[in-house]
Amino acid sequence: MHHVEARKITYKIANALIVVLMLFLIVITIYPMYYTICASFSDARALMKSSDLLLKPLEPATLEGYRMVFSNPNILHSFYNTIFYVVVGTAISMALTIAGAYVTSREDFLPRNVMMKGMLFTMFFSGGLIPWFFVVRDLGMYNTRWAIVIPAALSTYNLIIMRTFFKSIPAALEESALLDGANDFQVLTRITLPLSSSVLAVIGMYYAVAQWNGWYHSLIFHRSRELYPLQMILRELLILNEMSSTDSAANLVEESYAKDLIKYCTITVTTVPILVIYPFLQKYFVKGVMIGAVKG
Repeated sequence: MHHVEARKITYKIANALIVVLMLFLIVITIYPMYYTICASFSDARALMKSSDLLLKPLEPATLEGYRMVFSNPNILHSFYNTIFYVVVGTAISMALTIAGAYVTSREDFLPRNVMMKGMLFTMFFSGGLIPWFFVVRDLGMYNTRWAIVIPAALSTYNLIIMRTFFKSIPAALEESALLDGANDFQVLTRITLPLSSSVLAVIGMYYAVAQWNGWYHSLIFHRSRELYPLQMILRELLILNEMSSTDSAANLVEESYAKDLIKYCTITVTTVPILVIYPFLQKYFVKGVMIGAVKG
């Protein structure tokens, strides 16, 4: 009896420690973003002088930081470029991933193992940056939008997850459709894809987030600022501190006060759109990843 009571007490203590640990992890994960959002609405001079924990915007609260960010003539154009890269790039990536995963998941497709070995090889070995640059240039994609959405359109990791998910779909459904006269394309569009909404949402989010956060490919393949995505412009604001080209001493003093404020605003502008979309896909996220990664 005493042994049972001791186990119950130990169990309660362990649960309490786990809860405390998880709450601590939640706080240290969420607070930096909360701090950034509060700082983005704070007064620039008060923000520069403050070194305390930030629980609300410092008075007087203002939108001046956002005004300064969006007054940059390149911001709106870079937003358009980023939306293009996200929408078109994600569509192309999903089409290639679905096609590759479906083909290599079919047991009656004999070259599937050779194809998978070839794709797996690319996960460990590559030609390097310079050959990649020459390929993009010689294909006529250098300094075009297609240099962002085509060369890295397919992720082998995402294809493997989707392929494993497709293989977990009962074969009887496909066989019954084939007996009813459906072809492979109809099986894919009417049976496989409708049953794969969770993994499609997850893989689509992977591709969209990668495109939204991408800047390295633009740094390599773009020489025209008109093609820069949002992240490249924000990189200049955050790292290079290129806020304006004014020569006015008064404006330079004001910009020195606003430098940190602008950084917080640019981080918020970059992060919030993804944070807004994620809750709508969360119910698919764990299910899609776990089924695609474990089964098969």
